[in-house]
Amino acid sequence: MGSWALLWPPLLFTGLLVRPPGTMAQAQYCSVNKDIFEVEENTNVTEPLVDIHVPEGQEVTLGALSTPFAFRIQGNQLFLNVTPDYEEKSLLEAQLLCQSGGTLVTQLRVFVSVLDVNDNAPEFPFKTKEIRVEEDTKVNSTVIPETQLQAEDRDKDDILFYTLQEMTAGASDYFSLVSVNRPALRLDRPLDFYERPNMTFWLLVRDTPGENVEPSHTATATLVLNVVPADLRPPWFLPCTFSDGYVCIQAQYHGAVPTGHILPSPLVLRPGPIYAEDGDRGINQPIIYSIFRGNVNGTFIIHPDSGNLTVARSVPSPMTFLLLVKGQQADLARYSVTQVTVEAVAAAGSPPRFPQRLYRGTVARGAGAGVVVKDAAAPSQPLRIQAQDPEFSDLNSAITYRITNHSHFRMEGEVVLTTTTLAQAGAFYAEVEAHNTVTSGTATTVIEIQVSEQEPPSTEARCGVQRIPRFPRLPLTLQVPAPLVSSCGGPSEDKRFSVVDMAALGGVLGALLLLALLGLAVLVHKHYGPRLKCCCGKAPEPQPQGFDNQAFLPDHKANWAPVPSPTHDPKPAEAPMPAEPAPPGPASPGGAPEPPAAARAGGSPTAVRSILTKERRPEGGYKAVWFGEDIGTEADVVVLNAPTLDVDGASDSGSGDEGEGAGRGGGPYDAPGGDDSYI
Repeated sequence: MGSWALLWPPLLFTGLLVRPPGTMAQAQYCSVNKDIFEVEENTNVTEPLVDIHVPEGQEVTLGALSTPFAFRIQGNQLFLNVTPDYEEKSLLEAQLLCQSGGTLVTQLRVFVSVLDVNDNAPEFPFKTKEIRVEEDTKVNSTVIPETQLQAEDRDKDDILFYTLQEMTAGASDYFSLVSVNRPALRLDRPLDFYERPNMTFWLLVRDTPGENVEPSHTATATLVLNVVPADLRPPWFLPCTFSDGYVCIQAQYHGAVPTGHILPSPLVLRPGPIYAEDGDRGINQPIIYSIFRGNVNGTFIIHPDSGNLTVARSVPSPMTFLLLVKGQQADLARYSVTQVTVEAVAAAGSPPRFPQRLYRGTVARGAGAGVVVKDAAAPSQPLRIQAQDPEFSDLNSAITYRITNHSHFRMEGEVVLTTTTLAQAGAFYAEVEAHNTVTSGTATTVIEIQVSEQEPPSTEARCGVQRIPRFPRLPLTLQVPAPLVSSCGGPSEDKRFSVVDMAALGGVLGALLLLALLGLAVLVHKHYGPRLKCCCGKAPEPQPQGFDNQAFLPDHKANWAPVPSPTHDPKPAEAPMPAEPAPPGPASPGGAPEPPAAARAGGSPTAVRSILTKERRPEGGYKAVWFGEDIGTEADVVVLNAPTLDVDGASDSGSGDEGEGAGRGGGPYDAPGGDDSYI
């Protein structure tokens, strides 16, 4: 209110100047009972501000000094014509002019002071601010000054309160605000580019000290801090072992060279080639390599960019080189040194060796020149012919390859290419020679190249009969010696079939085999089921019809005795050793040859076994098959045909109770009569 006191003298002086002499006594002038008002912003005032006393014969109007559109005079009353806004206009003025006949009589001023209300939210000058922070920034340094993070509030008297919230887990351990009312960003702990290359924060501002204060407004912005790597670490030779995540225990390298030879390619080292990278991978300075010490007689040369170590001159005798290799950053800021141990070993000059004696490749019929021969075992990959030096793997790169006996193919490195169009299907055999250009040793191997085309299986059916797939003709693989390869260079007939053909044939044969096994099981159960019951210790039931040849019933002294009941002994019973077989005797010159049982010395019952088949002779009786350990290829199977007239006799000889072990007229190994036949 002190500012309003300063306005009173000029206002009073102005009022006195515009009043003519003698008017004060007569009170012939305009007046108001109050000329200063206070109104809160955003308030819609509908009542008149003040009543204007206007003498008779005069009229009052708004002067040019009035705030435009802020007031209106209705009758002799002054009204506020707008909703005041402190941020737009904090003081409104109304100039009242009283005139009589066009002559100014009185001039008055009415002031409206607009009171500020917290009706505006603070605003940041940015939505997202992204800055770069050096990795080696010192702790407690101000990363972002206060002036760059301050928010603006149009409400004049508001005090702003700031809060920093992490969006990246653990980021609040590194940065904080100086104070709640000062949004300067400060670094609290050392940065690590590899641990946290970037961090994101949420910066919040509020125009009240707490959330429970009304009215309250907030605003937010995003801070993204990108850590810029600093040059803190030297180059590291790989492979590298980290002791604590920061310090690298770098590798040392080992290799060997043959004495008296200069290798044509870089040395093969353990655990790998010489390679270093900048320890500050974010900077990733290029590395320059050099031999720092130990290069006796300039034997080795290292490439400054790749680090490949090569032999410049041969070593006459066995010795050990201890090379100190230096890897320095291109900006010359930092470097590291490692040790390379190279042993010069006397070489015997052994020729190269192929890991395979025969390589198999495939190529499509009709392929033109320059086509790569594919690996038959992996058709999607090219066929590679690789020989190895048995002493030094470094010499493998000195081996060259060529085809010696075939003009349809050539070698390009380790890959086989065609030299002409292959119009005819078949198999081609070629000799490949490997030549070591350092030791002059050679070796050869053979390639079998199948030139073929894929034929889809036919599913055509004519006259209601489906075409059956033909039996496959399997390819014949020949192990051709190297000296004979030149005579085998021509094509051979293609004898391979598709997978569909093989699958169809396999399915048909499998189904037939399953049916045969089922049928055999049914026949055995039907005809020999009662005889097999003896294995369970039970006597078989007598058969009502005597069609079995009793000559083949089990002998009571043979192994057809009932099996004893199982015991609780966990150890399995040992099988009895079979009797030593005797060679078969000569066949009788006058008749059919003897059965194996008759020809066996001693007539051992375990020497021969028989199986009674279902097939019958036209004259009567069944056929039996004899099996023996000493039956040769001339008499593997013996079929006995009993005459019809002997059926009853045979039945009589074995018509007793089959469950009894004695009293049988014959056994399964009795010799058949002369009417028997052998196959």
